[in-house]
Amino acid sequence: MNIVDLRQTTVRQIEPLLLEEARHWREDLHWDYRSATDLIKRFLEAHALSGCVAFEHGIAVGYAFYVLEDHKGLIGDLFVSPSYDQEPIGRRLLDEMLFSMRALPQLQRIEAQLMPFGGPVEDALRDQGFRLHTRQFMLFDLLKKAEGAPSINSGMRLDRWNDRYMESCAKLIYLAYANHVDGDINDQYRSRHGALKFLKNIILLPGCGQFVPNASFVLRHPGGEDLVGAVLTSEVSPGVGHTTQICVMPGFQGHGLGRLLMLTAAEALRALKFKELTLTVTSENRTAVHLYERLGFSTVKSFTAGVWPR
Repeated sequence: MNIVDLRQTTVRQIEPLLLEEARHWREDLHWDYRSATDLIKRFLEAHALSGCVAFEHGIAVGYAFYVLEDHKGLIGDLFVSPSYDQEPIGRRLLDEMLFSMRALPQLQRIEAQLMPFGGPVEDALRDQGFRLHTRQFMLFDLLKKAEGAPSINSGMRLDRWNDRYMESCAKLIYLAYANHVDGDINDQYRSRHGALKFLKNIILLPGCGQFVPNASFVLRHPGGEDLVGAVLTSEVSPGVGHTTQICVMPGFQGHGLGRLLMLTAAEALRALKFKELTLTVTSENRTAVHLYERLGFSTVKSFTAGVWPR
């Protein structure tokens, strides 16, 4: 097996792997991965994507890449064809890539959220000093008998998303994830600036599907712009929505507001002729997992999130 710098390979060499990976996203997660594939191809063509490729007898059998963001490195993807022995190939790819990343003097942190299409990665990441968390990819059939959204009896207003809520939603996310396991997994949640960057990625950019404002809602007190809760939704393939963010302000949690927001978003998606809704949740967040299970979500995949602090 040869490990080659991703910038020294061509789209033609990698394209069969990209097509195979996109098929897994479509069949297993009901997610149209073509926009991500197109973006990867554009970076490959420009020789601007950092990572590595594993070759067996001249055939690309696995690849991985990362991106840099200030002090942080993000492992964007790891995929190994299931036609080959995934675990040792995935380990070699991770070892080579992490060696290069750790050589960067400004790098203080590495984050990874890896779908299980590249084979098991837990041992490889743990051996490299990562703290690991299990996350669940959950699916809800919107065509099943619907539970109507409960009415608001707390004096709050439920509004559809408007971009004027961007700053106040960033503040909400920052406060909602203080001392939360998801703040350990994604450090953008740890500051208002980082939360705003996260919001712009999922709302203004195709970072997680196409944003659906008509199925995204905020809760606020009348006469004010400060938010008590929010649910944001994207379309990840025709008829399939994805909850990109759901949070409630501390002090207001445990009163059914999360359930209200999720049911409101689901009802809006039904009105838009969507058939399914997906989301991801950290397994340690048992309160959220139990809420989604009671609403009718089921786990279709578990995957690994890892964090390496220097």
